[in-house]
Amino acid sequence: LHVVESGGGLVQPGGSLRLSCVASGFNLETYPTGWFRQAPGKEREGVSCISTTGITVEYADSVKTRFVISRNPLKNMVYLQISDMKPEDTAIYYCAADISRKGETCDFSDPAEYSYWGQGTQVTVSS
Repeated sequence: LHVVESGGGLVQPGGSLRLSCVASGFNLETYPTGWFRQAPGKEREGVSCISTTGITVEYADSVKTRFVISRNPLKNMVYLQISDMKPEDTAIYYCAADISRKGETCDFSDPAEYSYWGQGTQVTVSS
């Protein structure tokens, strides 16, 4: 059981990307889903999460005006739309499922609470 991230690439500052996360072997809609990123030399940090039905979404303060998380249950996917990209967005982006959380909430503060990690997708913001 795992997820596969895609959609990363090299983008100029101010540009946009849409990252995709598809589940393999399980129904992603069953669990709150989070997006995380890890820049070189830094710890993995949460940037956004979405509850099972999508009613609840959360964002890190550093990204809340530029990132939009959404879910497509028909495709078993979760997306992260990133706009007005900045060099500090450069990182490997991961998604994962919070298999222990119940109810219509999500919380990305502790990556250790998440499971079914993928290999990530590299995002580089540079001119």
